[in-house]
Amino acid sequence: KSWDKETIDGLAKRYRVNLINSIAGFKPAALIGTADASGHSNLGIFSSVFHVGASPALLGMIIRPNPEGADRHTLDNILETGVYTLNHVTLGIASKAHQTSARYPRDVSEFDATGLTPSWREDFAAPFVVESPIQIALHLAEHQPLKVNGTHLVVGAIQAIHCDESLVREDGNVNLIEAHSAVTGGLDSYHSVTAGLRFAYAKPDQPPRQID
Repeated sequence: KSWDKETIDGLAKRYRVNLINSIAGFKPAALIGTADASGHSNLGIFSSVFHVGASPALLGMIIRPNPEGADRHTLDNILETGVYTLNHVTLGIASKAHQTSARYPRDVSEFDATGLTPSWREDFAAPFVVESPIQIALHLAEHQPLKVNGTHLVVGAIQAIHCDESLVREDGNVNLIEAHSAVTGGLDSYHSVTAGLRFAYAKPDQPPRQID
């Protein structure tokens, strides 16, 4: 089956949203923890996180616009305080993580509503998720509203990484399989990842070489 742009634009909204969100392939599932200036916590599920650079260490994400008149708690808190956390999702907490996408009022913390546990670390004004195996602290480095569709590009500078030392291989590669980090397929499905293949750094004068 093939869809041209005119056909895609004419699809029913929910069908089109599901199609475009899943067609790009699997994406990391992440819980973004924030708090407002008064310390009221917020937690939201995102599948738009991506690597921006390693030196300095930067992660980006896209925050889509909310329906007209609706609050954007995550973005508002990040812009207000300049800090946030990124927490990996596992299948064990997927149902609770997914529930954070519900439109709770601003004065309701998704931690309380879903039963996930906040963790506050010294000198950092955003909450981590206790149940997450990999937790990352970020400072806002850049924010760009995108004219093309009204979404927001948020780039964060990594301030700290918290995870079990056993999850990091000798070469610095994080063992996401052992961490049980989940990925998303579209807006509503969560998947585990099995062991895959790793290859040595590619060079034009050498054939691909698999490594452990």
